[in-house]
Amino acid sequence: MNRSTGIATLTLNPAIDQSVAIPDFAAGSVNRVAWEQSDPGGKGVNVASFLADLGFRVAVSGLLGRDNAGVFEQLFASKGMTDAFVRVPGKTRVNVKIIDETSQGITDINFPGPAATPDQLAELARTIEALLADHDCFVLSGSVPAGVPVAYYPDLIHRLKAAGKRVLLDSSGDPLRHGITAGPWAIKPNIAELEELVGSPLPDQASVIRAARQLLAAGLGCVVVSMGSEGALFVTADDCLRAIPPAVEVKSTVGAGDAMVAGFVAGSLRGWNLADCARLATASALGALTQLGPRLPSPAVIESFMAQVTIRQVVDLTGRPSASL
Repeated sequence: MNRSTGIATLTLNPAIDQSVAIPDFAAGSVNRVAWEQSDPGGKGVNVASFLADLGFRVAVSGLLGRDNAGVFEQLFASKGMTDAFVRVPGKTRVNVKIIDETSQGITDINFPGPAATPDQLAELARTIEALLADHDCFVLSGSVPAGVPVAYYPDLIHRLKAAGKRVLLDSSGDPLRHGITAGPWAIKPNIAELEELVGSPLPDQASVIRAARQLLAAGLGCVVVSMGSEGALFVTADDCLRAIPPAVEVKSTVGAGDAMVAGFVAGSLRGWNLADCARLATASALGALTQLGPRLPSPAVIESFMAQVTIRQVVDLTGRPSASL
C-alpha cells in the first residue's frame, strides 16, 4: 500500500457513463439493448478509482452536480477516496457508450456539462489550495465545461508547480494546447489528440516520436502516447520506449486510457524506472479493458499482465537508443 503518498485528481466535467450493449447496432433503425450499466465517471474520477485499486491515498475534486451526486458519493466511500468535489446546482451529465459486441465497435455520445460560474471556480481554487498540504501529485483530466477560462489549466499548473507538486495533464483540444504552455510533468494523448495538438498527421512511429520530442523541448518531462492495441510510447529526454501489450478479450474500453494514466503515475511515485512504469501503465489499461466499467482486476492479474507486456527500446531521431530497460 502507498497510503503515505497523496494524489489528487481534478475533474471539471465529470459524467455518469452509461454503457449500453446493442448487438449489430445500426444508426437510423430500431435497436434492442442486451444489457446496460451505469458508472460514475469522468476521466479524473476514473484515474482516482484506479489509483485507489492500486493502493494509493487519493482525493477527488472538481465540479459535481448536486442532484445526482449520490452515485459518485457511493463510489468515493467504497474506494476510501477523499471527496473534495465542489457541489454545483443541477445534475452531472450522462454520457452514453453504445457497445456492439458483434463488431467490437463502440459509439460514444457525450453530453456537455453544466456551465461553471466564477463563484464555483473560486470555491474550487480554495479547495485545491487546501489539498496542497498533503498531496504530492495532481492529475488534471478531461474536458472543461462552459464558463472555464482558457487560461484555467495553465494558471493552475503554474500554481501547483510553484508549490512543488508533480502535475500530469490528460486532456485534448484547446485545454491541452493551452495547458502544455505551463510545462506539466507529463501528458498522455492518444494519436488523434497528438495530431490535433501538433497540427499535422502522424502516420508512423517516427513522426509520433518527433512530435513527442518537440513537446519535451517545450518544457514537458514525459509524453505518453497511447496507441490502442498497438501499445504505447513513453518518451522522455533520455528514454524512448514502446510497450506492446498481449491480446486480451475486450469487455469495455471505458476508462482504459485513464487506467494507463493511473498505472504510469503509480509506478513513477514508487520510484520505478521508465520501463517498469510502462509495464504497469500498460497492464493497468489491459486490466480495465477486461472489466465492465472503470475498475481493475485483482493485483495478481495486473502482475500477470505486467509480465506479458513487451518493452522495446526505440532508436530516437538522434540515432541514440534509449538508455535503460
